[in-house]
Amino acid sequence: MNKLVLASGNAGKLRELSALMQDFGYALAPQSDFDVPEAEETGTTFVENAIIKARNAAEHTGLPALADDSGIEVDALQGAPGVYSARFAGANATDAANNALLVEKLKDIPEAERTARYRAVIVYMRHAGDPSPIICEGSWEGIIQLEASGDGGFGYDPYFYLPTHGCTSANLSAEEKNRLSHRGQALQQLRARLNDGI
Repeated sequence: MNKLVLASGNAGKLRELSALMQDFGYALAPQSDFDVPEAEETGTTFVENAIIKARNAAEHTGLPALADDSGIEVDALQGAPGVYSARFAGANATDAANNALLVEKLKDIPEAERTARYRAVIVYMRHAGDPSPIICEGSWEGIIQLEASGDGGFGYDPYFYLPTHGCTSANLSAEEKNRLSHRGQALQQLRARLNDGI
């Protein structure tokens, strides 16, 4: 197995990314296994933040690094919370606090105008000085509902309704979510590019 460090301590991301990469011959270890300090996410885009995190993990471990920066963009909020999704309700915010704030901001918006998408950028960096990291992106369209439904996934999943499936992403099985999701789409691109030797 090829060992990669995941530039995240998020258990949900580690679970999803590990499942998508392990059958491809890659073993992911969270950066917390190496006592890697959290990178300061100073970028204004998902791409910038993913590169910052991947480089930080590669620098501290000497291993190839995989970083994901992702979030939810709500059209009625001009694309917010976007890159601030994990800290929408403040630094160290819980999923519950972030979701409560999102519902509060959208409570007077008609359902048809609560369109949103999950967006993910995954960066693969061969080493800390890699001048051409592999960058893959995926997006997943849905609608924000105001009541939670489902107990799978993490983050905004209980509120992210999929008209195509008649349920939230938190109601999907892990396998189905990995197949459909923004992160799953980006990982499939990465796997194809690694397979091609690019």
